Amino acid sequence: MSARPAVFLDRDGTIVHDVHYLSRPEQLQLISGVADAMARLTAAGLPLIVVTNQSGIGRGLFSEADFTAITTRLDAMLLEHGVTLTATYHCPDDPDVPRETSCRKPGDSMHQRAALEHGLDLKQSFYIGDKWLDVEPAVTHDAMGILVPTAETNFRDLSKAKDDAVVATTLGAAVDRVLRMLQSRG
Repeated sequence: MSARPAVFLDRDGTIVHDVHYLSRPEQLQLISGVADAMARLTAAGLPLIVVTNQSGIGRGLFSEADFTAITTRLDAMLLEHGVTLTATYHCPDDPDVPRETSCRKPGDSMHQRAALEHGLDLKQSFYIGDKWLDVEPAVTHDAMGILVPTAETNFRDLSKAKDDAVVATTLGAAVDRVLRMLQSRG
């Protein structure tokens, strides 16, 4: 089986509203239009991989079990809309862990692991998030990064994305871009 492209998605601020240290499933709220956009990716046969920094675990604000319960709830919420996530990868490290030894984005260790476990081509994949650190792995792999800014996306991230990636107003607009790119590849 040859490697295939995937869509790597950040979770907080991209798929669900960012409540800062999401620690309980009942806090989950899908961003408007996200489920429909992701359903179009599912219909196109693309693997959907969530990659998320979860420093709240490393800081002791919530546990791995809490994270698993949230992931299970998110999977169920998306499934109600015909969306199946291929996998979810998270990094529990807090930002004080040295970058060389941390799995945190913008490093690509979660992406590399997903590529190995699911036969993915990182160069042909798409990297979508609301912060530059979500999109930066696309630059590492000479792939397409798409920033979907929110009110909390800082100007530096937006400026960097305009220079080195693509900016989309919504996840739906990002999905339009992904599907056009795939169609042009033939």
